[in-house]
Order: sequence, then structure tokens, then C-alpha cells
Amino acid sequence: MKNPLSPFQAMRPARRRFVQGMVGGGILAGAGLLRTPARASGLGTQSGVLSGTEFHLEISEIPLNFTGRPRVATAVNGQIPAPVLRWREGDWVTLHVTNRMPVSTSIHWHGILLPDAMDGVPGVTYPGIAPGETFVYQFEVKQSGTFWYHSHTRFQEQTGIYGPIVIEPRTPDPFSYDRDYVVMLSDWTDENPEEVFAHLKQMSDYYNYVQPTVGSFVERAKREGLAQAWHHRMLWNQMRMTPRDLSDVSGATYTFLTNGTTPAANWTGLFKPKEKVRLRFINGSSMTYFDVRIPGLKMTVVAADGQNVHPVTVDEFRVGVAETYDVIVQPTDDQAYTIFAQAFDRSGYARGTLAPRAGMQASIPPMDPVPELTMADMGMDMSDMKGMSMGGMNMTGIDGMTAADGMGNMAGMDMGHQASSGSSPEGGEVPVRYHYQTEYGPGNTTRLSSVSTRLDDPGVGLRNNGRRVLTYADLHTLGGPLDEREPTREILLHLTGNMDRYIWSFNGVPFSDSKPLKFNYGERLRVVLVNETMMNHPIHLHGMWSEMESPDARFQVRKHTITVQPAHRITYRVSADALGKWAYHCHLLYHMQAGMFRVVVVS
Repeated sequence: MKNPLSPFQAMRPARRRFVQGMVGGGILAGAGLLRTPARASGLGTQSGVLSGTEFHLEISEIPLNFTGRPRVATAVNGQIPAPVLRWREGDWVTLHVTNRMPVSTSIHWHGILLPDAMDGVPGVTYPGIAPGETFVYQFEVKQSGTFWYHSHTRFQEQTGIYGPIVIEPRTPDPFSYDRDYVVMLSDWTDENPEEVFAHLKQMSDYYNYVQPTVGSFVERAKREGLAQAWHHRMLWNQMRMTPRDLSDVSGATYTFLTNGTTPAANWTGLFKPKEKVRLRFINGSSMTYFDVRIPGLKMTVVAADGQNVHPVTVDEFRVGVAETYDVIVQPTDDQAYTIFAQAFDRSGYARGTLAPRAGMQASIPPMDPVPELTMADMGMDMSDMKGMSMGGMNMTGIDGMTAADGMGNMAGMDMGHQASSGSSPEGGEVPVRYHYQTEYGPGNTTRLSSVSTRLDDPGVGLRNNGRRVLTYADLHTLGGPLDEREPTREILLHLTGNMDRYIWSFNGVPFSDSKPLKFNYGERLRVVLVNETMMNHPIHLHGMWSEMESPDARFQVRKHTITVQPAHRITYRVSADALGKWAYHCHLLYHMQAGMFRVVVVS
């Protein structure tokens, strides 16, 4: 799958077309026929839906064209996204996955509770699926809701192996709806992902086309005054960083897709006025956070990561990579509505339509301004600038602590309560008191002086934008925690990175140099994550639920993937009830491949 063009040649056409893509662009199926963009026309009638208890999936390479330039992708049953799998809670499912490619492959069932041998992570739970072989997955479906599946082999997820899972509950959901659509968001690049990764290793901002300019400096000076604007610019220059370091891979190479169609192709879901429509949003992208809204419609969030929550009505939500949100909308007028999902860095957008009739469209809103990180997002306590070495982000006065095993296993360390005692509803900033010797060196180049524990922060680019934006503080899982026990042990993990070398890690130790994290079977433990980097990180624990806590250590929401914002601290409880080996990693694909990955052993 080597790209015959130079990286710059391959990037330029994608950049010209990143906003809309190619009209009708999609999969070239069979003998070069262009696939018609999928259109949903009623409840559960999206194309490529497979239901039942036994499934046959074939993974193969196929020709594809999203941007006007033919490429080769990897697909499941000839589709991108892969077919929607509809299961029922309580059933046993059997999935025969056959590899028709010349290289090994895999399928991971994201967020699904199952035996580790069925989890589908090469090198952790099995060797993968060799060319020409069939692997049979078989397990009981122990949950319901919206989930997804994808390859866990190198960059195959980026090249097309991802698809939705919809699991019907044993008892009806506590909300009603008339129509039901999956809305799967993703990102596609015409470049070979190996080349994308190589570019990032050579220059981490290779795809960052939104660097601060003279124009942005002038605009800031108009808003804040020349002195303040100059001070702001000098702070970032001294740190040798940019406040627009938002996404590693952008619309410079990405085309953003809705259910496998470009914005110009305009995936459409039909409705009748006054019907309630359930939209199952899945972020199946490799690297892109999306900010989602439907101008003219309120969205009532009813589920997060497949778990029903107390309904909350919003105008907009940010969905991290690998997260899912189910929302209910009720269009009352005989008109079309745009489903607008702009990339976090505003380098492009995915788009679809809800309409009473096929062919209708609504206007597409302009993208919001490019967000800029603040000093608070950098973990800098601006109330006390003394003792700060701006060049290397070295903050003095931070207590050091060394973990005996180098893994962050610190029994009896009650950091959760200690840190929350220093937080406040206004700022939520607390000192960072616990560090490891491994954190500062090749694996990490930043150091925080304070972190925020706030869950009500919507994140950079969404603060005070005039719309009602969902935050983690709004989410409360129905029924409370699965396990009422208090944690007896805590594991502290700092999310760390070195952008110059494009190394990502936990506690400054990339996966290649790490040891497994050990969970004792049956224990209830607390995981503490502190993000030392400028990037959002969606952290995913396989095999077990992550039950997020509020800043005062109360149960908040149950998730399989948790976003940790820059200079934020998140805690969650885990019941170690799944024996075996489990992957634990950042779900930004290139971050995972660059080292932000661990193996958890439950024994």
C-alpha cells in the first residue's frame, strides 16, 4: 500500500478537498463501480446491517476514492464503515472473521465485556489472524447500547477497519423514539499511514496549518491591547510551543466522513415531522475529536459509551476518539437539518443531514474560530510565576516521589481525597505533588505546577461560545455504580509526551520499556490520571468498566473511554473482575503506536 506520490504531492489534493471531499465519493466496489452513498430511509434500515447470533466477516483490500484520487483501503465485507452488527443482550454470538489480505489482521470489540482470549489485541491476547485464516470469536453479550469494533493491528483502523455495534437491551430503554440511526464519524487520509507516522516522528507539527500568524496577533491586540498580546506571544515563544498545538493530524491530509461518506456526498437520515429520532454517535476516527451540533435542534443525551444516563439537553457536545453518545432529537418542522461535526482544530468537518425527504439539504454553518490553548491548559499557576523556567517548563517547588516498581502502583496513597481538598468550584486547581523519576527525560518534556479537577470544563474552543455544551459533569449513569465498595488501592499514571521526538507514554516510560500494570483479581481500585501534555488523550481500558468520579470522589459516570484534557486530573474506579491480560492505552492511534500503551494483568 505504498503511496507512489511524494508526501507533499499526496497531501495537496486532500487539503483542497478536505471541506467537502468528492461528490459521491466512497468505495469502488467490485468491478470499479462507484458505491452510492448510503441513505437511511427508516428505522434500522441503514445499509450493511447484520443481525442475529452468527456472523461471517471477511477483511480484504478494496479500491476506494474519496478525494478524486483512487486509493486502496482495508474493509470488512467490502464496506467502510464495516457492517452494523446488531446483537441482543443475553445472547451468545459467534463471529467468523476471515483474513483475505496478505498481512495479518485483527478485530477488537471496543467496550465489550468478554474473556481476554476474545478481545482481539495482537501480542496481548492472541497472535492476530494470519493471511488466509479464520478466527472464531464467541462470547456472551452481557450489556446493551451503542459500541463499535475495529482492527487493533498497526494502522488498519485508519485504513478502514471499523464498524458499529448496536446491542438491544433485555428490558426496554427508559426513553422512547421512532427512528434509530447510527452516525459514525471518522477520518480518512490518502497517504499511507506509515508515512503519516514517519512525518510526525520527523516533525510533530507537520500537519499543523493553523499556526499563530501576524493576523492572529493583530486580532488579539485589538481585543486585549498590545502589551497583553505581546506578553502572551512571548510566553509561548519562550516555551518554544504554540497555543494552537491542538491535533497532530489535521484536515491538511484528512477527509472527514459521516457513515463513510464525505460532506459533499451528504449522508441523509429521513424522518417525519414530530417523530423522535435516536442518533447513535460513534467517533470511529483515528485521531480526530469532533464538536457536534445540529443547528435548529436541541439534542437530549440519553447514553454515554453505551450506558444510559439521566437525560440532559444540550446544543453541542465534544466526542473524543472512541467515545459514543446517544441523543434524541425531535424535528417538528418539514425541513432539513444539518448534522455538523467540526474537527477540534477547525481544519475541516464531517456533515450529514436529517430530512423529511431524500435530496433535501440545510445550510452548513461556518466553522468556529481556531481555538487557542491558555496558560491554564499548560498547567501553569499564573498567580505565582516565581521560580519558573519557561524554556523547559521547569516549575520549582514540586515535591518528588519515586515509585518502587516504576509503574505507579502506590498502595494506600490517598491522592484522590488530598487533591480534591484543594480544589474549588471556580478554578479546581491543585498542586501536582506526586512525580516519578522516569517522567522527566526522553519520554516527557513538560512539567505542571497545577492541575484542574473540574469536570464542568467543556474544553478549549467550547468555553463560553454561547451554546449549551455537554461536559462530563452533566453525565450521571442510571442506577449508580456497579460496585459500591471503596477502593483499597490507587494507581497514579501521568500522561506524558515528547513532541520533538514524538514519543508518548505513561509516567515517561513508553510501552517498549514498560512493565505490566498488575491488578489483583477481585479488588476495587482507583486509577488517577494526570495529563502533563498539551493534548487531549482518550484513555481506554479493555475488559473492565471505568467508573469516573467527581472531584470529591463520588460516582459520576460509567465509561469505557475517558478523555483527559491538558493539565487535568481524572480519577475513576475499576473492579478487577476480568482475569487475564488487557490492553490499556490512549486511543489516538498514532499516540498508541508511539508508546502510550500498557498491558494490565489481572491475576
